[in-house]
Amino acid sequence: EVQLVESGGGLVQPGGSLRLSCAASGFTFSNYAMNWVRQAPGKGLEWVSFINSGGSITNYADSVKGRFTSSRDNAKNMLYLQMNSLKPEDTAVYYCERDGRRGQGTLVTVSS
Repeated sequence: EVQLVESGGGLVQPGGSLRLSCAASGFTFSNYAMNWVRQAPGKGLEWVSFINSGGSITNYADSVKGRFTSSRDNAKNMLYLQMNSLKPEDTAVYYCERDGRRGQGTLVTVSS
C-alpha cells in the first residue's frame, strides 16, 4: 500500500524558513517522480514543485521559484522541500504527491 507521510510544517514569520519532509513507503520510491502540491485556505490545489526519480531534474511554480528547493534521498525513501523567504501567501497545507496520491499533508502558516 502506497503511504506518504508529510511533516515539518508549523508557524513561521515572513522571511523565515522551513523544511518539509515526506516519508514514502509501499512502493519503490526511487522509480517515481514526485511532486509537492499545496492548498491554501479556501482555495484549490496548487502544484508547487516536481522532482524526477533520480533527483537530477526539478521544476517549480513561478510563485516559489528561487525560494523553494525540492530534493530527495532515495536510500531513505524521503522527499524534502526547503522553503526560504516565506511569504504570507505561502500559507497552505502542503502535500507530497505521486501519481495523484497524497498524504495527510502538513500545515504551513506564515504570519507575524
